[in-house]
Amino acid sequence: MRVLAPDHYIGAVESIPLVIDLVGRLHDLGSVYKVEDDLYFSVTADPAIGQESNYDRAKMLELYPERGGDPDRPGKKDPLDCLLWQAERPGEPAWDSPFGRGRPGWHVECSAIAREHLGVAIDVQGGGSDLVFPHHEMSASEAQVAEPGTPFARAYVHAGMVALHGEKMSKSKGNLELVSRLREHGTDPMAIRLALLRHHYRSDWEWTAADLTIGQQVLQDLRLAVGQRSGAPTAPVVEAVLAAMAEDLDAPTAVAALSTWAAHTVTDTSEPGAGHVIRVLADASLGLEL
Repeated sequence: MRVLAPDHYIGAVESIPLVIDLVGRLHDLGSVYKVEDDLYFSVTADPAIGQESNYDRAKMLELYPERGGDPDRPGKKDPLDCLLWQAERPGEPAWDSPFGRGRPGWHVECSAIAREHLGVAIDVQGGGSDLVFPHHEMSASEAQVAEPGTPFARAYVHAGMVALHGEKMSKSKGNLELVSRLREHGTDPMAIRLALLRHHYRSDWEWTAADLTIGQQVLQDLRLAVGQRSGAPTAPVVEAVLAAMAEDLDAPTAVAALSTWAAHTVTDTSEPGAGHVIRVLADASLGLEL
């Protein structure tokens, strides 16, 4: 798929010492309190809470219980406060810590891992749109309280949800269309990439067989066009593709510009070596190997 691999694959379990250190730092800064034997983070310690999602308090309170939060737990100072360290429960995994045996809360794991491997301020925080709140909002707040005056991320990108047969794809439901499975059936990875690029990353959409069929046809058309000795003028398509990608990674518009060039190349062969230019452009801007 020409996706660049990360430098590190970090597991939550191996990062528990990092979590313990971060919880201790937040505790020393006065933003942690105890409910029974569990530790909670006071979200009001971060004046920027809500800036990532742009949700008001009413919207946060609506979403919080739907996405793993416990706003109604007795003893919490604020319904939106999130769990940092859960005391050991019978039959559940637990690790030793200065706060007693237990395990980390969800959000603090990501805060601790990011701070260790990417620094106290990262360039881009990304994920599915369902992670905007509470997960990304809370993990950012914890990191920002740990480093006052330092935003957790300089930019955020949140991808839309992809559905299959009318339901959002998810690991829990098992309704996944796997790239590995498509590859096992002989599908060209560039056709898969094109099928994905034809949908804007922020948009919700539904995967169908037609997506792959169209991706395969677009790939065939592009490869046929770049294989010719000459083609249609490339300056307009270079400008269009780069402009589209600079506009919130508008890949569908960029792919459409490439397809338009390929269609024109059927009758217009006025520029020698045009195919080489388009090959470089498609790879550099969209990760497409033509």
